[in-house]
Amino acid sequence: MNIGDQHFRTIWLSDDGWSVEVIDQTLLPHVFEIKRLTNYHEAADAIATMVVRGAPLIGATAAYGMALAAQMDPSDQALDKAYKILLATRPTAINLRWALDEVHVRLSAVPTDLRAELAYGLAAEICDNDVETCRNIGRHGAALITEAHKQKGGTDPVNVLTHCNAGWLATVDWGTALAPIYTAHDAGVPVHVWVDETRPRNQGAALTAYELGSHGVPHTVIVDNAGGHLMQHGMVDMCITGTDRTTAHGDVCNKIGTYLKALAAHDNNIPFYVGLPHSTIDWTLGDGVAEIPIEQREGGEVSHIYGINDLGQGTKVQLVPEGTNVGNYAFDVTPARLVTGLITERGVCQASRDGLLGLYPEQTDKAAP
Repeated sequence: MNIGDQHFRTIWLSDDGWSVEVIDQTLLPHVFEIKRLTNYHEAADAIATMVVRGAPLIGATAAYGMALAAQMDPSDQALDKAYKILLATRPTAINLRWALDEVHVRLSAVPTDLRAELAYGLAAEICDNDVETCRNIGRHGAALITEAHKQKGGTDPVNVLTHCNAGWLATVDWGTALAPIYTAHDAGVPVHVWVDETRPRNQGAALTAYELGSHGVPHTVIVDNAGGHLMQHGMVDMCITGTDRTTAHGDVCNKIGTYLKALAAHDNNIPFYVGLPHSTIDWTLGDGVAEIPIEQREGGEVSHIYGINDLGQGTKVQLVPEGTNVGNYAFDVTPARLVTGLITERGVCQASRDGLLGLYPEQTDKAAP
């Protein structure tokens, strides 16, 4: 992704060859600032406080966290401790556990003096693979947008509604839900995006709008509850969201509010697609509603909001009466029956066990029955 005239990934190795740099997403869209991570505790804190967020980027950051741990102390005991601390940061996103397992297992199989170099190589490989994976998600999803444009007569823009942020800021580059939009836009297909603000952290209003604006994609920010109205009036052609964990049966866990968008889309016969990489599929789970742990975050994210005042100063304001109890459920689960299709790096499939195994037959023995 380009910011001005410079291309950025969301995470990269510093010039010193061992520390890691990330974009501090808590400051966007008003301030673009790079944060340097020098140990696995800082990597864990960056994940927990959402300096970095989005399932694929969380996984990549955790992988580099293990590399920082191995650089400091490559012993089994130290790496086991780092693994547990990093794993505890965000319970819902499966990419976190996937990336940590990928690195931890490989490091355990080699002598301690080889672990740091191997860990950095594995983290870089995870990042590079994520970029290529998201590029392919974009390619397969753009075909759906192109077809929708043809069905509209080839003149009017395709109106896509998305929820939360599943763009390049949620991955290493390109994104999941937004990758098809970028790919279609770059190919000359007219696209307009309805951007849910996505309370309570406003990842849509802040991050998705920031991305789309930087890339030149026409878009309009709407309040979270406007989507159903737009669908009723024929102003949405399709929905595309991301996911933090998808079960072997195609249930999709994403930012809170996604389920309601899927219900509205279903009621109005509007296709509801989900973009995801293979690393976001949890093959061990069948029933997402019953089995996926839903992260509950601190209430301040709901009771307060951050923005820029009339003087151009960053400030946080309180929205609710003093002493009000606040619930902050970070995710919900959309049942597979409401999902039109899953857009993966291997193609588009039905949201079902058979559909997923058609693209990933090597997972047959692992997939929940």
